[in-house]
Amino acid sequence: QVQLVESGGGSVKPGGSLRLSCAASGSIFSLWDMNWYRQAPGKERELVAGITTRGSTNYADSVKGRFGISRDNAKNTVHLQMNSLKPEDTAVYYCNARRFRLGVVGDYWGQGTQVTVSS
Repeated sequence: QVQLVESGGGSVKPGGSLRLSCAASGSIFSLWDMNWYRQAPGKERELVAGITTRGSTNYADSVKGRFGISRDNAKNTVHLQMNSLKPEDTAVYYCNARRFRLGVVGDYWGQGTQVTVSS
């Protein structure tokens, strides 16, 4: 059981920045890979960034160099720093916790937070 609560979404102008946060509870946070996904209207949900239990990160090509994912195991939180935002970044952003052991053991999602980038 993992509960995830996102915060930090909002509206910004192109070129602006936002910092999303995800607070986790209900399990041992350090054992879970953490991811940020997003879904825009009319599009499928896509992986934006991920960070493993060991701290390795990966990013979608569209956000490389602009977004940064980090985790603080002591505080059971994961963050997504979003810089140089573009209108195409507009979407609902979801925090995801996923655990593997001979396959996916668990897969949990937050409620999502809206990010809108417009002039």
